[in-house]
Amino acid sequence: MRLDTFKIANKKFKSRLIVGTGKYKNMLECSKAIKISGAEIVTVAVRRVNISDSSKPLLMDYIDPKKIMYLPNTAGCFTSKDALRTLRLAREIGGWKIVKLEVLGDKKNLFPDMIETLKSTEVLTKEGFKVMVYCNDDPLMCKRLENAGASAIMPLAAPIGSGLGIQNKTNIKILRQQTKVPLIIDAGIGQASDAVQAMEMGCDAVLINTAIAKARNPFKMAEAMKYAVLSGRKSFLSGRIMPNLQGSPSTPIKGII
Repeated sequence: MRLDTFKIANKKFKSRLIVGTGKYKNMLECSKAIKISGAEIVTVAVRRVNISDSSKPLLMDYIDPKKIMYLPNTAGCFTSKDALRTLRLAREIGGWKIVKLEVLGDKKNLFPDMIETLKSTEVLTKEGFKVMVYCNDDPLMCKRLENAGASAIMPLAAPIGSGLGIQNKTNIKILRQQTKVPLIIDAGIGQASDAVQAMEMGCDAVLINTAIAKARNPFKMAEAMKYAVLSGRKSFLSGRIMPNLQGSPSTPIKGII
């Protein structure tokens, strides 16, 4: 059977679940949850997670970058200037070129600043970065990001860490129809059913951090999300029946005695 893989910047992945490395009680808990999740990509907040100071616990001591791809991100950046500096630093430290761009517009709701995001995408792609872009679910802005060379479009389902699930299904459906690069739901997933829904809508992957890290049992939630993504993907590929307001008997009534 052919493996159902997907590509980001010409790199193949089997798992369609991407997980974060923040908000866990400690790195040991983080490492165990990621292993259970089966994720092959983990996001790393360059400004918050220690990846260079050997005098302190290093993320690499718990998550092997040779086995799991690190995806440096710009969490905590509110200007294009800060985001660019952060990702250039990540390239210098680890040679990373596949990155996640995140430029926030306000500290309360953590919505992306799409003007700064687009500006940053244009600069980074010209510098050779493969940019996976956190963005809102506006189809027009997402198309501009794709035209600017984004390697993946990552619309929020709901505000970061809110756990509200997908709030605008219509826009996500429009994005699925128009987006040629990987479409990855990022932010707002709260439970396994949210991940299933995203995958059933045809999204290529989901990125989850808070829902796993802050669950009462992160390990069980990591496992739940693993199977939710697999289940949702299989459901999408199977081709659902068309909804019908009228009933349809499971057993044909023709020829009944």
